[in-house]
Amino acid sequence: MNPKKQFTEGLITNNPVLVQQIGMCATMAITTTLFNGIGMGLSVLIILTCCNVVISAIRKFIPSEIRLAIFVVVIAGFVTIVDMLLQAFVPALSEALGVFIPLIVVNCIIIGRAEAFCQKNTVKDSFFDGIFQGIGYTCVLILMCVIRELLGAGRFGGGLIDVANGFRFTLDGTGAGIQIFPESYGASIMSLPFGGFLTLGFLIAAMQYTLKKSADRKAAKAEQEKEAEK
Repeated sequence: MNPKKQFTEGLITNNPVLVQQIGMCATMAITTTLFNGIGMGLSVLIILTCCNVVISAIRKFIPSEIRLAIFVVVIAGFVTIVDMLLQAFVPALSEALGVFIPLIVVNCIIIGRAEAFCQKNTVKDSFFDGIFQGIGYTCVLILMCVIRELLGAGRFGGGLIDVANGFRFTLDGTGAGIQIFPESYGASIMSLPFGGFLTLGFLIAAMQYTLKKSADRKAAKAEQEKEAEK
């Protein structure tokens, strides 16, 4: 497959959240600060890429009757590794994400890509699929975090950016972020679960509208070219 096409699919036309609409539970639950969003996105990206490569490499040796069980075992192995690394080196992120890191084992994005893509494609294609699908997922998380944090608390980069001790990035989750406007002016509902539903629904609608408009333009152009040939 063409990596450029895979990149476009992962980011836009086949985005795991906005188009495939999978892995949405964690997406709505943890997108309250940029610190959480980037941490969760990178964790899923790493696990997804590693699982894709391993599953693609052993796909010819996996009996079809137990393939899902094998997928879960592989995914659980990499989730455990990432979980332990976060606990050791970024404990604040591990605590903030809580149960959602172990729950990556049953994340529909990873299992879905293993079932729909990796068992049918080469290691190289599966590697790029993991990278680009992970990037698409991470971008959605970051966008949701920015929207919810800004509208809900009037700030940007909570937990990640520390301006009290000079502008710097921090991994201990204590950064207050950049206050754009007073928190009292924010719509606090955006920081609640309903805010996650609302933001995700808006982004899905915007993506579907954009894709439909693009498809309509392509169809109109093809029709014009067909008429010109006559």
